[in-house]
Amino acid sequence: MLLILIFSYCSNSEINHKEEETSNQDSLIIGHGYDFIRNGKIERAEFDSILTLSDIDTFDIPPVTQKLATGLKNQLKLLSYQKSIQEDYSGIQIKKRALRQTIKILLSSQFDNSFGVKNKLNAYQIWGEDQKGNVHYTGYFTPILKVKAKPDNEYKYPLYRYPKDWEGLLPTRAEIDGEKVLAGKKLEIAYAKSMLDIYFMQVQGSGYVEFPNGKRKLLAHAGGNKHKYRSIGKYMVDNGYATPEYVSLKSIKSYFQKHPEKIDSILFINPSYVFFAPVNNQPRGAGNVTLTPNYSIAIDKKVLPLGSCFLAKIPIIDDKRNFSHHEFRILLAQDIGGAIKGTGHVDLYKGIGLKSQFEASALHHYGSLWLLLPKEKD
Repeated sequence: MLLILIFSYCSNSEINHKEEETSNQDSLIIGHGYDFIRNGKIERAEFDSILTLSDIDTFDIPPVTQKLATGLKNQLKLLSYQKSIQEDYSGIQIKKRALRQTIKILLSSQFDNSFGVKNKLNAYQIWGEDQKGNVHYTGYFTPILKVKAKPDNEYKYPLYRYPKDWEGLLPTRAEIDGEKVLAGKKLEIAYAKSMLDIYFMQVQGSGYVEFPNGKRKLLAHAGGNKHKYRSIGKYMVDNGYATPEYVSLKSIKSYFQKHPEKIDSILFINPSYVFFAPVNNQPRGAGNVTLTPNYSIAIDKKVLPLGSCFLAKIPIIDDKRNFSHHEFRILLAQDIGGAIKGTGHVDLYKGIGLKSQFEASALHHYGSLWLLLPKEKD
């Protein structure tokens, strides 16, 4: 982000995992992300606070697997890299030592049990997109893009480095890809077949490029042009080019295969542009640690701290891209994203390659999220 948010106790009985999942019914519950039936939203009364203390004893705390333990250890590294964090989050003081203590409590549960975790941690539910606890979950992944080092008639779309010497406001996507204002400035890293594939890599924030000899190189996010991000998926739904139930990378690609003449006009509605830099490591997030598939999330660090841990009730999507159910999971804030604003949206990292792409593009549903913090000693 490449890719992931007070305190008055709410007496609302709909606050825990026993709440009635009205999203399983045939009612339409509107969300700001995509509006469709069975989007995973749960109907509740509005919360009084951005973070609401919940009864952690009612939750199913998932076990700490080896994969999660690795992610938690990376989370400790992330905190060690940070000189300081913003301590005031929506009126609550969250210090680095509290985040570190939460991680250590979770790691110790490998040898303890969920009861031990429940005795040591508090869970504060995030009020989400609608102030009713519904958080919009989307997915991101690390793509693999075939490229060539030099342009030809087929590979003619450049991936650019950050233009450090540019004076004034950086150009928009339309100016870069349409008017080619960066051409010839020795910023080109490699060339791809499709402007759309480059766009998808930019949305993910990083990705591998693969040269004809099979050699791969990871390109990391090197900065943006500071123009406001606008979702082409949302634009296509609003204008009837796609349906909200099935908007995905696959459906967008399919549309452009049938209507190649619309690629420029639709891509250019998003003025935001991402630049890349070659790096010699595995995919990392803004926290500078390796991302853990299905556990790392991108957040808005203005409202939630990088290095924080969450109990999540994530939406599970079946093979037909339909919402199936919710599942408890521990999630780790290790990344940020230009499209992640406020407490209503997090982005779940799914991994590398086509399978991860399929899973990420299918996820645009709703679940719940609780910030985990140590209980204060009496």
